[in-house]
Amino acid sequence: MNVATVILAAGEGTRMRSKLPKVLHPLGGQPMVMYSINLAMQVSSQPPVLVVGHGAKLVRDRVGECVRYVLQEQRLGTGHAVLQARDELRGRSDAVLVIYADMPLLTPPTVSQLLDAFAEHLPVIAMLTLTIPEGGNSMGFGRVLRDAEGRVTGIVEEVAATPEQLRIRELNAGVSCYRADWLWEHLDRLRLSAKGEYYLTDLVGMAAQEGEHVLTVSVTDPDEVLGINDRILLAQAEAALRKRINTELMRGGVTLIDPATTYVEVGVRVAPDTVIHPNTYLLGDTSVGDDCIIGPNTILRDTTVGPRSRIVASVLEAAVVGSDVTVGPFAHLRDGAHLDDGVHMGNFGEVKNSYLGPGTKMGHFSYVGDATIGEKVNIGAGAVTCNYDGQRKHATLIGEGTFIGSGSMLVAPVRVGPGAVIGAGSVVTHDVPADTVVYGVPARPRRKVYRDQVEEQPEEAVSEERRMAEEGGE
Repeated sequence: MNVATVILAAGEGTRMRSKLPKVLHPLGGQPMVMYSINLAMQVSSQPPVLVVGHGAKLVRDRVGECVRYVLQEQRLGTGHAVLQARDELRGRSDAVLVIYADMPLLTPPTVSQLLDAFAEHLPVIAMLTLTIPEGGNSMGFGRVLRDAEGRVTGIVEEVAATPEQLRIRELNAGVSCYRADWLWEHLDRLRLSAKGEYYLTDLVGMAAQEGEHVLTVSVTDPDEVLGINDRILLAQAEAALRKRINTELMRGGVTLIDPATTYVEVGVRVAPDTVIHPNTYLLGDTSVGDDCIIGPNTILRDTTVGPRSRIVASVLEAAVVGSDVTVGPFAHLRDGAHLDDGVHMGNFGEVKNSYLGPGTKMGHFSYVGDATIGEKVNIGAGAVTCNYDGQRKHATLIGEGTFIGSGSMLVAPVRVGPGAVIGAGSVVTHDVPADTVVYGVPARPRRKVYRDQVEEQPEEAVSEERRMAEEGGE
């Protein structure tokens, strides 16, 4: 069966009280409308038609060219909205599925069930319905009317229902599939309601009067058909989505110490046997390897973390973390930070646009920016790469096996050769050769450090230089 999809996204969403179109409000890290678009792409081979109106340009700019657009210049109801897609779709499909951009929790299995029932029974209309318990929340949905034989005879909107009709517990969930030729022929026959709108739901009554078959398919999870009309319902949908995501993570082998305070956006990937502690946020394009410990009180955004790493009470943004890395607490990795395997980054440290080689240790209260640091470097507490001169950023290069004493200032651009030692509290303004000890303000070389042999010096001088170079360092 060839199915075309129409997504209704033209509403103004006045109850959101926002300058942003309702369908662009974020949910789980992406605009609300993208859930309906992704759903349509999974159940149909045709690009969906998105009916836009209020904030059309903003919607186009955010969604891009993955859909076909039609404009509803006057918002005259759902029937009028679908009518705008007629010229685009007529003759191109056997059936037309109509869904709503403000109903983001609807799942492909539920819609597939509706489409399968439509293909099997070939009604003119197949619609999702929800049956609520007595006194349950009707969510503003219309009531499904049936005759004595149980055949659907129409839908009455909640605002127009009589007290007796309001007691009906079968609700129209708003998602329907139509026989395409019948739909396009009948849209012109809709009558203007007392509210001044053309209701798509009036087609159900037309079909019943013509003796056509109207099929219903029950949806069991009310969250799936939750329509978002204000920020209260947006928060409710966010909680439902978070529960859905966290449940899938736990089923996949991830331990969440407290799912209620774990916030994971759509698309985040977490490998089995990782433990996520409370008040942790995994956002954007983030991936976490197996056997990691993340949190508590941690934010990872657009970040990759390798296996067996531990991130505690820290913020990582657009960073890459290798395996067996420890970060924090209270550390900050900014854009372009790359910590290779086995790196340790202490508390209150910050790294930006820099590479730290395998096994490097960076002490607490240190800052590394625009730097390339080799393997097994020790960066003492409070060390800073001074990368900005007030106008431009400059690079720092530090070779493998280097020791950077606590409180050192490396004024970029500067190179520090492999095996060099920089004494605590030094201000380095010139390149440091390999295997050289420097200290002081400004730092000056004192002796060569031969890694395989020790230069003969008085024992007191060697001890004093070692003390000055290493004092306070980690």
